[in-house]
Amino acid sequence: MRTRLIFISFILGCGIQLNAQTIDSQDTVKVEKKNFFKRIYEYFEKSNEVNPDKRFDFSIIGGPHYSSDTKLGVGLVASGLFRVDRNDLTMSPSNVSLYGDITTSGAYVIGISGNVLFPEMSYRIDGDMYFAYRPSRYWGVGYDAGRQDYYSEYDNQVMEFKFDFLKKAARYTYLGISTNVKEISGKNFDDVSLLGGERNKTTAVGFGLIASYDSRDFIPNPYKGIYAKAEYTFYPKFLGSTYGFNRAEVIFRYYKEAWKGGVIAFDLQGILNTGDVAWNMMATAGSSRQMRGYYGGRYRDKGLIQSQIELRQRVYRRSGAVVWAGAGNVFPKFSEFEWSETLPTFGIGYRWEFKNRVNVRLDYGFGKGESAFYFNINEAF
Repeated sequence: MRTRLIFISFILGCGIQLNAQTIDSQDTVKVEKKNFFKRIYEYFEKSNEVNPDKRFDFSIIGGPHYSSDTKLGVGLVASGLFRVDRNDLTMSPSNVSLYGDITTSGAYVIGISGNVLFPEMSYRIDGDMYFAYRPSRYWGVGYDAGRQDYYSEYDNQVMEFKFDFLKKAARYTYLGISTNVKEISGKNFDDVSLLGGERNKTTAVGFGLIASYDSRDFIPNPYKGIYAKAEYTFYPKFLGSTYGFNRAEVIFRYYKEAWKGGVIAFDLQGILNTGDVAWNMMATAGSSRQMRGYYGGRYRDKGLIQSQIELRQRVYRRSGAVVWAGAGNVFPKFSEFEWSETLPTFGIGYRWEFKNRVNVRLDYGFGKGESAFYFNINEAF
């Protein structure tokens, strides 16, 4: 597996401020002109200052990157923090991120994600929608298929809309419903026989029930608290799904400030699909958030269990570092779970506080026989 490399060489977005000095008593004003680099310096010096008077605290950051898979590209993330109730500064603010990326290989993605927290946390809405295309690889279904060096290259196109509507049932506890629409299309396979006769295009339209517990102090970058979620989603054919199947997911995350500037974060996730599950709707290991270091989708099956523990340490002023270790396992059903097929992951990362408790994240992850480099906004989990 070729190592993914990302290089950040410029930053977009700068604030312009004019400082006036009174020269004499006749209201004569001299305006200090600032060059481009000084404007950028002052922008980032003040970017992590908390300003409760702002209705919408908006920032933009981006830059070029390179990987052996997608070649040269340019990414851009616009991040915003806001409060539905501006008088309650004790509650975690709502957040939204608009992101986009395009590369010389033809890969691109554009999307928006975030969560809206209503007064007294009585309701919350979590959402993510995106459209993406990228040249990809397919090894097949199961651990044994992912271990092989043989794969088929193909063009992968994904469109997804997911929204969770939650109501507070008790302190930190929410109950609600979820909606999900996802369409995945694979084209131009080198070896279409790896699909085993399945369709190359799949649509999944589903609805489900959610129960969650969330005591995190700040959702994008928690220092303390617990997040737990149990979700069961139905994808029936009568709603428009290509195949009828169900998906159960359980998440548990724990955060503790162990010492000054040091946070220990733990993450555990389990996914189990049942029914007639398409090849491109399987649970997959490998992403910028979990099982970092693996090519996304190389290991896939109906079931997935993955876990990681991470130490996040502020080092100096707005700079920080992280180390993590974890493991994951894909399987067709619980009765066929094999400990010997567990995949390890570990890595290191650098953090720079772009906004107050909103970090630019650079991670280098190692997997079994492969590795990858990631650039993103906010913590992995």
